[in-house]
Amino acid sequence: MSVTYLGMPPFPQAAEVSVRDERLRRNLRHATHTIRDKRAGAVAELVDWAALRAAGAQIKDRTLRHLDHYLEQLEGAVTAAGGTVHWAADAREANEIVTRLVRETGEREVVKVKSMATQEIGLNEALERAGIAAYETDLAELIVQLGDDHPSHILVPAIHRNRGEIREIFRERMGRWGRPAPDGLTDAPAELAEAARLHLREKFLTAKVGISGANFMVAESGTLVVVESEGNGRMCLTLPETLISVVGIEKVVPTWQDLEVFLQLLPRSSTAERMNPYTSTWTGTTEEDGPRTFHLVLLDNGRSDTLADRVGRQTLRCIRCSACLNVCPVYERAGGHAYGSPYPGPIGAILTPQLDSMDTGLDTSLPYASSLCGACFEVCPVAIDIPEVLVHLRERVVQGGTATVRGQRTTVKPAKGHAAERAAMRAATWAFDHPRALRAGERLASRARRLVPRRLPGPGRAWTDTRDVPAVPPESFRDWWRRTRGPQGGPGSGGRGARPGDSDSDSDRNSGSGDSSANGNDKGDGDGPAGMVR
Repeated sequence: MSVTYLGMPPFPQAAEVSVRDERLRRNLRHATHTIRDKRAGAVAELVDWAALRAAGAQIKDRTLRHLDHYLEQLEGAVTAAGGTVHWAADAREANEIVTRLVRETGEREVVKVKSMATQEIGLNEALERAGIAAYETDLAELIVQLGDDHPSHILVPAIHRNRGEIREIFRERMGRWGRPAPDGLTDAPAELAEAARLHLREKFLTAKVGISGANFMVAESGTLVVVESEGNGRMCLTLPETLISVVGIEKVVPTWQDLEVFLQLLPRSSTAERMNPYTSTWTGTTEEDGPRTFHLVLLDNGRSDTLADRVGRQTLRCIRCSACLNVCPVYERAGGHAYGSPYPGPIGAILTPQLDSMDTGLDTSLPYASSLCGACFEVCPVAIDIPEVLVHLRERVVQGGTATVRGQRTTVKPAKGHAAERAAMRAATWAFDHPRALRAGERLASRARRLVPRRLPGPGRAWTDTRDVPAVPPESFRDWWRRTRGPQGGPGSGGRGARPGDSDSDSDRNSGSGDSSANGNDKGDGDGPAGMVR
C-alpha cells in the first residue's frame, strides 16, 4: 500500500538513533514549542471553540456513516461541472491512473501542490520510474526534495532542518533542478524565500500539468478546496492546462455550511492563524479561467478497511492540522522520521497501521510510540481520541482478532514476540476473575516484598532499564479496608455487603450489567462498508 517508507525499521530502533541527535532535538523543541504556543493563543480567542470542535467531530462522523451517498453525490457534481472522476482502490492503481493521465498530455514535467495523499502512495517515485519529473512547490517540500530527504512533519515537512542546513541545500542542489541559488546566499529567511521564489517561478510558467491533493471536497457542488500559506498552491491550481487531484475518500464534506466549520478549525489548529492566507476553491473547469482539463482521483488505500473498525474509524476524521505532533513528548524527542511514514506523530501512530492493515513490523510497533498522556486528544480540533485508538491497536497487536483487510473480514494473527505479554495478560485476567486467588497473591507479595529485585530478569529487563520496579506495599487495599473499617463496616462503607473486595465468591463476577456492546448488542452506526464504496 506504500503507506510506510521501504526498509524502515520498527519505531523503537529508529527512535533510539534519532533521540541521540542533539541538533535534531534542538530544532524540534524550538519549532514545536513555538507553534503550540501560537496555536494556544489563536484558539483562546474563540469562546465557542469547544462547540466548534464538537460540531467538526459530528459532521465528520455523520459523513462517514453515509460515505457512499456523499461520494456518489460528489462524483455526479464533479462530472456535471466538466471534470472526470477516477476511483483508485490502492496506491498502485492511483499511481497508474495519474501516470497514464500525464502521459496522455505528452508532458514529462509536472508541478505539485503539497499533498499528503501523493506522499502516501509514493507518486513522485512512480512518476520518476515512468520518466516524468515531479517538482514540489511548497517551500518546505522543496527543501525536502532537494535534500533527497523525507518529510518529518505534516505541516512543516522540513522542521528537522535549520536555516544553515537549508542554505547549503539550496546552494548545492538548486542548480540541478533548474535555476540555481543566487551567489552569496545567506541563511536569512527572506533571502532563502526569495531564492525559492525565483527558482519556482520558472516551473510555474512552463509546466502544463499540475498535481494536487485537497483539504476538503464539497459533495453538493463538486468543489475542491486547498488551503495554504505561500501562494504556490494557487499557482499550481490555476496556471497549468491540466490539473490532476488525488484525494482520500474521507475528505468529503456534505455542504458549504459544513465546510464553514472546518475553515475555522483548521487554520487556528495548524498555523495559528485566524484564516489561511490562501484558500483556493475550484469546481470542474471553465473556458475563461484555470485548467482546461480536470481529473479527480478518489483514493481508498485502506480507508474502507479503517471505516469498518468501530473504534479505529474515528481516525478518518483527521483534517491534517498537525496539532497533535506539536504537543507530543514522543514526537518532540524522536522526530518524524522515526515513524517511517508520511504520517508522523500521534496521528501517524494510529493512521499508518490501519491503512497498512498491520502488515509490517513497523506497523505493529507504532501503536506503542506513545506515553498515552492524552495531550493529542486535548488539542485535536475534531476530537479524535487517539489514546483510545492506540490502546485498541495494541490489543490487536498482542491478541490478534478479526479485522477488515482489503475489503474482506479476516483473522489477524498476534504479532510475533509478544508471547510473554499475552501469557502475563491471561494470568492477570484469571487472577482478577478469582477473588480468593487474587487475595492470596496480594498477601504473598506483601510478605515477600523485600525479595522483589530492583531489575526484572528476562523480557522484563528492557522495562526496568528505564523504570523503577514499583514498591510492594506492606498490605493490600483489601486488608487495609478490613483493618480500618472493621468487620461491620465503617462510615460510608454501605454495610458489610457493600465493602469492596469482601466477596470471595466467583459468582458475582458476571453480574449481567455493563456495556451492551460487550454482549454483541451494539446499537451504533454499523460497521461501515467492507470495500471502497463505488
